[in-house]
Amino acid sequence: MTDAAAPRPWIKSYAEGVPDDIELPTGSLADLIQASVTEFGDSVALEFFGRETSYAELGEQINRAAEGLRKLGVRKGDPIALIMPNCPQHVVAFYAILRVGAIVIEHNPLYTPRELRHQFEEHGAKVVITWDKVVATLQEFPSDIVIDHIVSVDMTRAMPFRLRFALKLPIPPARKQRGELTAKVSGTTPWEELVDETAIKPSVAGPTAADVAVIQYTSGTTGSPKGATLTHLNLGVNAAQARAWVPTIPRGTASVHAVLPLFHAYGLTLCLTFAMSMGARLVLFPRFDPDLVLPVIKKRPPTFLPAVPPIYERLTTAAKAKGVSLEGIEIAISGAMPLSQSVITPWEQLTKGYLVEGYGLSECSPVLVANPVGDGRKQGTIGLPLPGTDIRIVSPDDPTKDMPAGEPGELLAKGPQVMSGYWKKPEATAEVFVDGWYRTGDIATIDDDGFITIVDRMKELVITGGFNVSPTEVEDVLRGFDGVADVAIVGLPSARDGEHVIAAVVQAPGKTVDEAGLRAFARENMAAYKVPKRVYLVDELPKSLIGKVLRKKVKEALLARDDVSRD
Repeated sequence: MTDAAAPRPWIKSYAEGVPDDIELPTGSLADLIQASVTEFGDSVALEFFGRETSYAELGEQINRAAEGLRKLGVRKGDPIALIMPNCPQHVVAFYAILRVGAIVIEHNPLYTPRELRHQFEEHGAKVVITWDKVVATLQEFPSDIVIDHIVSVDMTRAMPFRLRFALKLPIPPARKQRGELTAKVSGTTPWEELVDETAIKPSVAGPTAADVAVIQYTSGTTGSPKGATLTHLNLGVNAAQARAWVPTIPRGTASVHAVLPLFHAYGLTLCLTFAMSMGARLVLFPRFDPDLVLPVIKKRPPTFLPAVPPIYERLTTAAKAKGVSLEGIEIAISGAMPLSQSVITPWEQLTKGYLVEGYGLSECSPVLVANPVGDGRKQGTIGLPLPGTDIRIVSPDDPTKDMPAGEPGELLAKGPQVMSGYWKKPEATAEVFVDGWYRTGDIATIDDDGFITIVDRMKELVITGGFNVSPTEVEDVLRGFDGVADVAIVGLPSARDGEHVIAAVVQAPGKTVDEAGLRAFARENMAAYKVPKRVYLVDELPKSLIGKVLRKKVKEALLARDDVSRD
């Protein structure tokens, strides 16, 4: 059995300069950002459509926003909802919430009212900092969800004046409507008013490393989304582990492109915490679009680019088509879905840098494993446990028993980046821990050099475009469509997105289910990435003796059909 006191055989495979273990941070994420503000005050912290914010300016904005929140009544331990695309205000709000000791709860700004409402019912945040486009969504909440304050953010105000002016010229009605929308919500505060404060006094106590910093919603290994409780230590140490993994990038020299959403666990750590702790220039993109990203790469390529395979593929294709050089991108780390050689080879030919695969889960802050940045990597594996991380391969039927060397089994993990549990869900927490080890739900093998390969998934999540989709959540929505007697959601392979969300539908007697209508209904109630790519009608769904739908058998049956698309 591997534990913290036992040898870690994978250490021998670490790249040169990567430490065997890591020293745990003693401070909070508020201390992390303040250290970078102090050390790199004159350096650029944020870039947004060409407009730059120095670390000194960022620190000032964070402290002003923190005081604004304090005057709204926010106190230590309060859950605060954050609903924004990537923009400077998102970064400021994130650290301002943490500075007052409150808890950040990140949300996807493209969620429907139904999806947001479910999370608000659970975490009960009374203060929301939100993109102004989402204010209307919050208005649709039922009266039993009480929000005391809504801080409305117009992210275009962080753009250069000329661009902002050009964007607003054609749409005065939309601008007027946005103002009316904001005014209709009781307790709404413009972002500019929140930050129009004196800086929070140093005497106001901040958080400690042990305090909860973020509640990160995830589908976990089964069922509906749950909030992973992540402390300042969990997130701070994961940022430190990431720094240790790339010793060739000195602090204060890096440029990181945030093409991943900051509300996603992957983007949160590698952009919001890792990049800021590095004193890096964080270039923010509100959404990924090669036409937005390539001109910035042409001007100043990122040193470090975290993304998912479809993003690397699209950038490679677009760069070739437009004749844009990608040279200078030193390190790219891919996660959320398998990385194929067909993506790696053209990327590395164009960049002359490395593209390596990693692995993580929201419950683990999220990074657990990564390939070495160098020639010692092994394509097809997810890599090696990060410094300070332990893993075991155990029997899926009895997680207390280790599997023989080389045999597949469930991957278990233990480390300072692993969550303490799910927010207000002790039963769900107990299900994913065994003797202090976190059960990932993935079936893996480990070779003699310590490299881990994922061979199957115990969990039934669909991972599409880097996002986790809970089959249960989608099924609950689709059952509300007229004519659906039963439904099962599975993921089928996609070369572009990893997997596609697929629905197998049983029609009610005498009813006909229209695929276009069903998908339109889904779009009204779910984020776009959760909407089934295709719908297949089936006579019945395979079920266990107790009536549970066997999604694995559903998937096998669909793959055996002649009319099922292979992409």
